[in-house]
Amino acid sequence: MKRSWSFMKKRSWLTITRPLGLFMARRSWLLILLFQTNLLLANAEVVEFSDESLRPRYQQLVEELRCPKCQNQNLADSNSPISNDLREQVQRLLEEDLSDQEIKDYLVARYSEFILYRPEVNQATWLLWGSPMVFLLIGLLIVYRLYFKPKDSVAESQINQQDQQRLDSLLANKEER
Repeated sequence: MKRSWSFMKKRSWLTITRPLGLFMARRSWLLILLFQTNLLLANAEVVEFSDESLRPRYQQLVEELRCPKCQNQNLADSNSPISNDLREQVQRLLEEDLSDQEIKDYLVARYSEFILYRPEVNQATWLLWGSPMVFLLIGLLIVYRLYFKPKDSVAESQINQQDQQRLDSLLANKEER
């Protein structure tokens, strides 16, 4: 029995290899994604402490402190070089057994109160803390004046009576003409 290769004439080589190509393309995308996730995980910073009880304090501090370069990110979220240095500095200060307040004071002395997400109330920040209350009071005063304005009933009625008499006299003059 002789084999016939006539089926090859009917189907092109591309149609035979297309499923294999799709399989390889899917497989290559899967490999690319796998390598990308490994790179992302390799970038995760692992902080070693001599005492594991320092880790929660470290996490709290890096979430409370602002990155000086990234305007609205804390140290935990930022990847800038200065935030990496500040995280190392916070770790070093924790290892030196400083309290959280001493660490914050040290960083405020070095970077100003901008580094704190919640600055303390003092002479430099009283306007920052007080202005929301001032604006709220002004808004409430405006609402009160618009909706609950005191009415001068006596003066208003006199004006209305005078205006009504004048209007009546004008209308009477017009009707006579």
